[in-house]
Amino acid sequence: MKSLTSLQLFLFLSTTVFNLFSSTAAIGVNYGMVADNLPSPAKVANFIKTKTIFDSIKIFDTNPNVLRAFANTDITMTVTIPNGEIPNLANEGAASAWVNANIQPFHPQTKIKYISVGNEVVLLDNPAHINGLVPAMKALTEALRKAGPQFQDIKVTSAHALNMFQGLTVPSLARFRIDLTETFFKPVLQFHQQNKSPFMINPYPYFELNVMSNNIDFAVFRKTPGVFDPASKKTYSNALDSLLDKTYSAMSALGFADVDIVIGETGWPSLGDPGNKAADMDNAASYNGHLIRKIVSGVGTPLMPNWKFETYIFALFNENQKPGPLTEKNWGLFQPDFSPVYTSGALRDGLQPNLSNPGFAVEVKPGQPLPKPVQPMPAPPADTAKKFCVPKPEATDAQLQNNLDYACGQGIDCRPIQAGGVCVEPGTVRSRAAFAMNSYFKSKLGVDSACDFSGTGQDVDASAQELQENLDWTCGQGIDCSPIQPEGACEYPVKVSCADFSMNSYYREAGELKSACDFNGTGVLIEADPSKSGVGLGIHHTNGTGRV
Repeated sequence: MKSLTSLQLFLFLSTTVFNLFSSTAAIGVNYGMVADNLPSPAKVANFIKTKTIFDSIKIFDTNPNVLRAFANTDITMTVTIPNGEIPNLANEGAASAWVNANIQPFHPQTKIKYISVGNEVVLLDNPAHINGLVPAMKALTEALRKAGPQFQDIKVTSAHALNMFQGLTVPSLARFRIDLTETFFKPVLQFHQQNKSPFMINPYPYFELNVMSNNIDFAVFRKTPGVFDPASKKTYSNALDSLLDKTYSAMSALGFADVDIVIGETGWPSLGDPGNKAADMDNAASYNGHLIRKIVSGVGTPLMPNWKFETYIFALFNENQKPGPLTEKNWGLFQPDFSPVYTSGALRDGLQPNLSNPGFAVEVKPGQPLPKPVQPMPAPPADTAKKFCVPKPEATDAQLQNNLDYACGQGIDCRPIQAGGVCVEPGTVRSRAAFAMNSYFKSKLGVDSACDFSGTGQDVDASAQELQENLDWTCGQGIDCSPIQPEGACEYPVKVSCADFSMNSYYREAGELKSACDFNGTGVLIEADPSKSGVGLGIHHTNGTGRV
């Protein structure tokens, strides 16, 4: 047989990948618009239709300009209802009014495929949103039925973050959180089973690095020895497969293995703050390049072989107005001028990424260097570099829960303080609020007003805090204090919170003996609310002026 030239081989592989995509899998992209330099929705619709492999998009609202722009393009769309509207939509009248205003004027000219009711409600931990989700999904489904037969192909779902598992375990033994299994996940899955709608998840290996020993190569699909599941006897070559199979195992344990799984968001940032070694172009190109190849191949996972996952990559564009760390601005596959941030394989006639190279050298067209990512935010002013935002002593748990909900709803990464996160203990509202409030404060460059929180926050100098002796002693007893070191995953704003972490860790390592919580009279046992934190006993301390 005559050998193919390099050009012929490239064209053959490119055609094969595109044909495989068009016949076996649906792959889409999240179209976020938190930026001041994006092209018009009409230009975006034309670009996606004519230049990319994407056949679907997901948006985070029901922007009528976007809905109109995608009319008659044959690109399917997922629209999203904000979390705050969930409680009201449990009312059938309100649900019908919402459908009449946001769906009927556009569908079927714009092919709306899914309505996502809220986004990551368990992660944001608002009881009204969690308890109202299933009633709202039922009311919206009934409203679509009453609207007419042309709306029966629209399915109702909701996207979930992966803080939903009980503890850290191997994929085949994963189970949903005990506190939410019967009251939330079972009713959600019953709804999907009855309505033949998918369970939508947002699996991000990037956010799971802390529980996989920061194994970046495993997370971005590079060649590694893999991770062995002794229960199923399966070996996992990448982190995404393990996250998908954890979801499948938890669903199967409740009897819902027949419910489809849709990947609502997944991706990798191409630039991060100084010291972030995971967020760079090589890792982003490796993750998204392999992801596209995996999805279009339909290979599935170890527990779900040949499963074709409908997938929405996050995100279409870099978004220069997103709050939070620098990574939040740099998840995009493309710059606002439609030039690729790196080679991912998302362009129909563009270069394919070099996936055979373990180091993943990104290919660039001659004479066309990759565009620069969004530039880093300026460093905080020198006089605020050591300032931190903490709750005032008199702030109530109710006030701090509101602060927690607000901060985590503003783009702050709150996964470390959710169930299974590396910073989940001590499991108190005050400790979790301190983490979220300080993260929000840092994202605003230490501006005083960013620590107000309706009068419940105060900015302090870390050097003024007490309990250094307890902190030094516990960390010297073999306790892993790396998460609370500078730049650690749980870098708490004050020594009080750091001491909480280390004292609680020592107490657990000592077998939860009462005497292990004395600390010369500065420690006290408390009962934490398992429904909030997933832990039973926690530790707080006294500092001579009463309990903090």
